[in-house]
Amino acid sequence: MNWGVYEAAIHRWEAVLGRSTPHPTQPGNHGRPVLAPAFVEHLMGLAEGWVTDLPLPRTAQLRALGNGVVPQQAAYAVALLLDDFAELLDISTDTDDRSPTGQEVTAA
Repeated sequence: MNWGVYEAAIHRWEAVLGRSTPHPTQPGNHGRPVLAPAFVEHLMGLAEGWVTDLPLPRTAQLRALGNGVVPQQAAYAVALLLDDFAELLDISTDTDDRSPTGQEVTAA
């Protein structure tokens, strides 16, 4: 698959998740390519089959994925909120830096 300008980002994400990126499209009912739910699931960092193993039509899977939360972003947001909360309560925290560490993927 030729990912063009996204090649480096795709390979970085594959390294983080430890699995290859699924093909972005699949044949639709009309014969033309349509977005593959497995690709969206992968981009969101979800476990393989988290949504796509459910007995749902493709459109329902995409709807569920579109309404879902990216676990890594949620974990980062909660960490920021907890830091703010600790600051409001004047509780010292172990770290002042909440830059992504690469461990966010384990939050899923």
